[in-house]
Amino acid sequence: MKTFITLLLFSISISGLWAQTCCKVSPDAQFAALGKEKEFRDAHPLPKEISHPKAAGKLITISVEGGDEAQAYLIKAAKPTDKYLFVFQEWWGLNDNIKAEADRLHKALGAKVNVLAIDLYDGKIATTRKAAAEFMQAAKAERCEAIISAALKYAGNNAKIATIGWCFGGGWSLQGAIIAGKQTLGTVMYYGMPETDPTKLAKLQTDVLAVYATQDKWINKKTADDFEANMKTANKKVRSLFYEADHAFCNPSNPSFNEKEAKKANLEALNYLKEKLK
Repeated sequence: MKTFITLLLFSISISGLWAQTCCKVSPDAQFAALGKEKEFRDAHPLPKEISHPKAAGKLITISVEGGDEAQAYLIKAAKPTDKYLFVFQEWWGLNDNIKAEADRLHKALGAKVNVLAIDLYDGKIATTRKAAAEFMQAAKAERCEAIISAALKYAGNNAKIATIGWCFGGGWSLQGAIIAGKQTLGTVMYYGMPETDPTKLAKLQTDVLAVYATQDKWINKKTADDFEANMKTANKKVRSLFYEADHAFCNPSNPSFNEKEAKKANLEALNYLKEKLK
């Protein structure tokens, strides 16, 4: 009987360990699950219409492995270069706000870098919280990774890549940097769900600039602390910046846009990107 109880306890222990390691939820799945929370959805005010009459770039199609296609918004550098900034959308999709942000970054970088805003929703753009939550939950990791790989193929084997993204795109900015491997120069992650696996983080070829909002209930101080610990385990560096604001505070189309704090955060991100892409 004693032996049986010992074996039973051992079995339970192993089962618990297996559940923690083998069934660990991926960061993209964790973030997608937030879309089911009403409080999280309500924390994203419906975006204001952003005027984008003088677009610096244009929509292009890129070939995805398997004969499929995806789309992206491309702004070419003034002179031919292999340097690229990959821009990752918020949960609303590749809307005019993201295109305008891509234009802003292109201009701020002196038009010396190709800017590619990648559409991870395959053309779908949300105008309601419900649609945004549904699109985010439907964006499967395999498809997003395939689109990012297609963008890398479009840029070419000699391309040097920096990435930037917000919210849903913040997490994918980091994942894009991991996928790009040795082509990666730098990555900026605005209040996105970070990778939690040190083994995957060890594949990063750059440090990370992570931007957080002190009033953000979901991507919070604990998220930042855990990420720093995991990056340390992976022998990688991260610089965490905190601003007195709420989630999505850097989105100009957000009715709760915090212009003062966004200006400070964007300047830090721009200086970081200039250093990496010089």
